[in-house]
Amino acid sequence: MALYEHVFLARQDLTAQQAEALTEQFKTTITNLGGTVGKVEYWGVKSLAYRIKKNRKAHFTLINLDAPAAALAEAERQWSINEDVLRSLTIRVEALEDGPSAMLRKRDDDDRGDRGDRPPRGPGGRPPRPRREENAEGGQF
Repeated sequence: MALYEHVFLARQDLTAQQAEALTEQFKTTITNLGGTVGKVEYWGVKSLAYRIKKNRKAHFTLINLDAPAAALAEAERQWSINEDVLRSLTIRVEALEDGPSAMLRKRDDDDRGDRGDRPPRGPGGRPPRPRREENAEGGQF
């Protein structure tokens, strides 16, 4: 059997429990046809880059699978019929990732390095101009 990562987007007006029910429906379809379901990650409601079927947001879910191609084809056929699923993408991978996915990992603050050695910047990204010393006699107004 092959290893797959499957991501699907569900409509924004569904509740989290209804999105979970869609995941359970997909899992039962895969297991009934001889596959196994690994890690399942619910990424939450996120904004879309563009409207899909009049939706600006969607529930995102990742599912790791070890399934035969026939089981995956049947599950994708059922997704195409379901009105609650906006988009789905299945990618075959060599090995499934252990631990949290990149979407769930917190960004490490130290990955940009120490930026304290940079000079201060003025407007427009330029260094500030040095100030002229004013005339001691009267000054400027």
